[in-house]
Amino acid sequence: MLAVTMLSLVTVVGAQSKTMGDTTVVKGTVEAVDQQARVVTVKDTKGKFITVDVPEGSKNFGKIKVGDKVSLRYYDGVTVRLKQPGEAAVDSSAAAKTPAEGKEMTGTIAKQRTITAVIQEIDPKVPSITFTGPNGWKYSRRVQDKKILEKVKVGDRVDFTWTEAVMIDIESPK
Repeated sequence: MLAVTMLSLVTVVGAQSKTMGDTTVVKGTVEAVDQQARVVTVKDTKGKFITVDVPEGSKNFGKIKVGDKVSLRYYDGVTVRLKQPGEAAVDSSAAAKTPAEGKEMTGTIAKQRTITAVIQEIDPKVPSITFTGPNGWKYSRRVQDKKILEKVKVGDRVDFTWTEAVMIDIESPK
C-alpha cells in the first residue's frame, strides 16, 4: 500500500494530508497456524497465500485449525501528512480486536502504525524519492508526477500512518 502512497504524494503536499486505502474480500482455507508467532496463513481460491497477524488476547485463536474455511474482508490504508517545521516526531503503534456477537470465531482485528520519516534523497532523473525513519527503516519509491519533487526537499519530514483491519469469519469443518 505504501506504493500508492508515494504515487499520490503530490496530493499530500498540496493538501495537508491524504488517505488512500483498499478493501479486499478473500475466501479460502487455513493452510497453517503458527501459535507462537500468532500468524494464520490462508490459501485463497486462486492459490494465493495470505498471512494474518492475530493480536494477543484473541480468545479463540487456539481453536483455529488447518482446513478451516475462512472469509476475510481486509482493509489496508495509508495516510500521509507533510509535517510542519519543529513538529515532534512520531513512532507509535496500536492494535485492537472486536469479537462479533453470537459467533464464536468471527470478529475484527485492527492495527495501526504511525512513524515520522525524513526525505533523504530526491532523484529527479528517475524520478524517485527515498525516506528513512525509526529503527533503520528505509523506503525508496518511483514518483509518477515529477512536479511533486519540486514541492519537497531533502530534510522534509512526513508522517505515515498505516491502518490494517481484517474482519474474519472462520468455519471449522463439521
